[in-house]
Amino acid sequence: MNKSNSPSSSDMETEQSTYKVNINIDKDLKLALTTIKSTLGNCKDIIVREFVLGEQGKQSLAVIYVDGLVNQTLIQDFILKTLMIDIRATSIDDSSILNFKQKEIIEKFSLAVSELNEVKTYGDIYNSILSGDTVILLNGWDCGFSVGSKGWDKRAVEEPSSQTTVRGPKEGFTETLRTNTALIRRRIKDPNLRIDHMQVGQRTKTDIAIAYIHGLATDSIVKELKDRINRIEVDSILESGYIEEFIQDETYSPFPTIYNSERPDAICGGILEGRIGIIVDGTPFVLLAPAIFVQFFQSPEDYYQRSDISILLRLLRVMSFLLALLVPSAYIAVTTFHQEMLPTTLLISLAAQREGVPFPAFVEALLMEITFEIIREAGIRMPRAVGSAISIVGALVLGQAAVEAGIVSATMVIVVSLTAISSFVLPEFNLSISIRILRFMFMILAASFGLFGIILGLIVMITHLVNLRSFGVPYLTPMAPYIREDQKDAIIRLPHWALGTRPRLISQQDSKRNQTPAPEPEPNASESKSEKTTDKTKETE
Repeated sequence: MNKSNSPSSSDMETEQSTYKVNINIDKDLKLALTTIKSTLGNCKDIIVREFVLGEQGKQSLAVIYVDGLVNQTLIQDFILKTLMIDIRATSIDDSSILNFKQKEIIEKFSLAVSELNEVKTYGDIYNSILSGDTVILLNGWDCGFSVGSKGWDKRAVEEPSSQTTVRGPKEGFTETLRTNTALIRRRIKDPNLRIDHMQVGQRTKTDIAIAYIHGLATDSIVKELKDRINRIEVDSILESGYIEEFIQDETYSPFPTIYNSERPDAICGGILEGRIGIIVDGTPFVLLAPAIFVQFFQSPEDYYQRSDISILLRLLRVMSFLLALLVPSAYIAVTTFHQEMLPTTLLISLAAQREGVPFPAFVEALLMEITFEIIREAGIRMPRAVGSAISIVGALVLGQAAVEAGIVSATMVIVVSLTAISSFVLPEFNLSISIRILRFMFMILAASFGLFGIILGLIVMITHLVNLRSFGVPYLTPMAPYIREDQKDAIIRLPHWALGTRPRLISQQDSKRNQTPAPEPEPNASESKSEKTTDKTKETE
């Protein structure tokens, strides 16, 4: 026999696994249980409870579930007690059980559970019990029933750790899909809110929910999003970042084209604008698409403060973005190529500081930036009790020691510190990472060509931003293309009574927030009305 033509052991295992998953359930209960146990590896946490059913006690039945994923009280009181004790008080005999239809079984057995579905294949059984449901199999039947009994331990709803706020809700998403969908439904009580469920991952079979408002979200974007998720072929999905990389428009870009947040109010605000939320089981970070560039400068707290405060905060974030991106490169360019741009006093001071520094400005800035990045990552990975202390002490000690040792100048320490503080102002961590990547590129351009290199880098970056898309929506909207009516909630935010329309390119089906324009508040309107009423009363008298 030709060895190359013989099936390998891995192929046989794949065929056997596929056979067990796709075929219908055996009518012989013993054979069905043997198949299930062997496929699941006879694991101790797979609980199989066999007993007899019916008035004569001749009908065998089995209940299968995974210990740790189910609500034990529900199984004990509403499944086992009903099938083993309560059903014996009825006049059902064994022959009647075998002839029952599905509807009659639900009615006669009276399982007091809210979720009951039919399963016909072994694949349905595996998917049900590994998702936390309980499967009921009867001897002589080629189908079974899946009872909703999920009840694993889960984290309570707590304040988000990555997106804190001074004013606003303190609730954050958790790792449980159903809890996250409930947090969204509690805020959006619209019957048009749709939450479509999908499963991705050949082995993990991770549950995913797509949340959007029918009539607000553009149908073509919803369809495109679902098509991209359906095209994902991967073994495992363990976090929403997996989904983000598979469905984003541009892979090779430092800028994020999909928004993520663990704040329900931020996701609900996006959904109410016509965006689509992507909730992945097992992570508190929910995705939102399509995303635009100005969205990463906005915080949910902007809508809880007065409009003038929100405008100031957003302008500060834009300024911090430019500082974090360009301050090191501008310092390198000016001190290396364009000293004539500095005042004489400042130039002499910088020259005196750099007199004992053996490295050029670019190497000096590179050393400090890399050192700070190492300290920042160390502070994140260390235990929370000592992480912040290490970051602060490490930066102070290393900075002071580097200046005293003559490795870097004091001005460079100030530049790097200002850059780091500015990057922390941005509300979205994704955009901060983008700045950290681009900062090194601008430093290289500044060291090579001076300010001309910085200008060249800005031209390339803006050209790249103009060409970016997020599910077909231009990334720089509403600036490019310029949409005048959308400027009211871009860099600035007008008062809520002036926000009468949704972003035009996001919600293309229903762009009006209110059917009638919201009037500008008139504090003296009620007073004037009462005066007119009083005058009319006096005239009548």
